[in-house]
Amino acid sequence: MIRNQSQKIELLGHAPVRRALLAMGLPTMIGMVIMALYNLADAYFVAGLGTGPMGAISVLFPLSQIVVGVALLFGTGAASYIARLLGRDDTRHANQVASTALYGGVLAGAIVIGLVMMFMTDVLRMCGATDGIMPYAITYTAIYLPFAIFGIFNVTMNNIATSEGATRVSMLGMVAGAIANIILDPILIYGADMGIAGAAIATAVGMMMSSAIYLRYMFSHKSIFTFRPRDCRFNRENMVEILKIGIPTLVASVLTATSVTLTNRAAAPFGDVAIAALGTVLRILAIGALMVFGFIKGFQPIAGFSYGARNFDRLRDVTRTAIRWTTAFCAVTGAVLIALRTPIMAQFAAGDAQMMAIGTAALTAHAAALVTFGFYTVCSCLFLALGRARAGLFLGICRQGICLIPAIIIMPTIWGLNGVLYAQPVADLIACVIAGIMTWRLQRDLRAMRAGK
Repeated sequence: MIRNQSQKIELLGHAPVRRALLAMGLPTMIGMVIMALYNLADAYFVAGLGTGPMGAISVLFPLSQIVVGVALLFGTGAASYIARLLGRDDTRHANQVASTALYGGVLAGAIVIGLVMMFMTDVLRMCGATDGIMPYAITYTAIYLPFAIFGIFNVTMNNIATSEGATRVSMLGMVAGAIANIILDPILIYGADMGIAGAAIATAVGMMMSSAIYLRYMFSHKSIFTFRPRDCRFNRENMVEILKIGIPTLVASVLTATSVTLTNRAAAPFGDVAIAALGTVLRILAIGALMVFGFIKGFQPIAGFSYGARNFDRLRDVTRTAIRWTTAFCAVTGAVLIALRTPIMAQFAAGDAQMMAIGTAALTAHAAALVTFGFYTVCSCLFLALGRARAGLFLGICRQGICLIPAIIIMPTIWGLNGVLYAQPVADLIACVIAGIMTWRLQRDLRAMRAGK
């Protein structure tokens, strides 16, 4: 175990920047790609059931974001603090934070799931479910929600494992669940003739498969951490450090859910097909977005460790490299999606000409704006990695909140359906400019700290 721990510390603090980023980022990227493919496969198989079921899984997205946000509240907050503690060589305290986050996240998640179950129909209506979509949404949600506790456990453990450099475990956890889901979708939806209920059961089984991987890691003693309940310390110091980073992440998830809900509601006057088309575009774009998030999950602990160790040169190099790589990736991905927009959307439109028209227009606009996503995400995560909660909170709510919510409220009243389709790209461009200004100021502060260290 000591050798395993020293290898992880070496990777976080001393390995060449490019090698460290690849070693930390690639496994989580692979896991995220598999998850994105699962999302697409889910949409592909459900598409055969009609626009009602397709609309249902689009409506469920905001709800799933809130559930995941609870896990990120503890997981991301703890991951940032753990990386900084390891940079200071305080493994004992880091172990306490890991246990506190894991059990705190599961408990909070259980409370949220229970509340949503009590008011399920009202919540789904708020998320944009129309009368035609509601029966399918209720069927899916009633099965999905009780098992979402496994998802909360998975997301929390994923962040903790990544914070200590165990990115392969994070990858295996994501891959196992996604593959199980992809295999079970056609079997249960069509083979067992279970329809939308089959898709929900496949998702539940996938989450349990991921949990099995993380539980095996916990009990194999390969982790730096013990995850013993008696190591939990819900004291002021730990909770402040976890929540000051976790709350911005939770707020960002809630705002994402809110913005998608507003988008669904803005699209509703144009028919269920508009909701289904926009939901499909989000799942397609998730391939690129989740790959960036996966890479950033590898970047964040290196940045936090370097900052905790006051290695400002390494922090600067890893940030610049991450920005260059993610921006190049997003530019290429956006160009490919635009070039192939028609054949891609044809796989999900099931011959519906209106869904094709709306989907290809939305995919073109969103893919063009994707070029800003890598830069914005690196900048946003950098502030959280350094423990700068206020700036991290502002950037966390900037793209999906401050910029998008006004756009999705105002633009459709002026531009109709096109206003719905182009609200997110406009918000992305504005958020990117704001992130650039804030990061320039941060780099100026870090240079001053480096000069005075």
